[in-house]
Amino acid sequence: MYAILRQHIEKVVALTDDEFDFVAAQFVNKKFSRRQYLFQEDEPVHFTYFVIKGLLKLTLNDEAGDEHILAFAMEDWWESDFQAFYRQSKATMALQCLEDTEVLCLSLDGYNNLCSKLPAMAYFFLTKANGGHISAQQRILSLLKGNAAQRYEEFIKRYPSLVQRVPKRLLASYLGVSRETLSRLY
Repeated sequence: MYAILRQHIEKVVALTDDEFDFVAAQFVNKKFSRRQYLFQEDEPVHFTYFVIKGLLKLTLNDEAGDEHILAFAMEDWWESDFQAFYRQSKATMALQCLEDTEVLCLSLDGYNNLCSKLPAMAYFFLTKANGGHISAQQRILSLLKGNAAQRYEEFIKRYPSLVQRVPKRLLASYLGVSRETLSRLY
């Protein structure tokens, strides 16, 4: 599993064996079952998660109790309630497994340790954060400018492997459409 993390990191920066051993020592491996929560709303968020195997959904429940899906995370992706993680505050969202999942967990102390002691890792995390910002902006623009069919086509184009793994009702929620509307788009 740590070989997967190393391959992921080395897509951005090169590390020596000793450097990677230091990186790996900052992570904790955890396994979760389908439907299990990594954290829920109003709980502290102790980690950011790198997905080794499985599928997660990041959700927000509104005042009416409706669930809104903000993101999915599959293998080779990072996910957390980043505001709660970096500010060490309570979660405003929930992170739940859609499949049996294995993750590598990085605490804020571990993150800070990596960034302060390995400039290559600070660059790696900056690169990942920038990619996340770009994806978030693209998603917002898609929701504001695109119709249901355009959002669905864009999702298929950007995440073809997720279409087969995500239940249709959850995909409809992510796209901001009804299940019936999504069914018409197939």
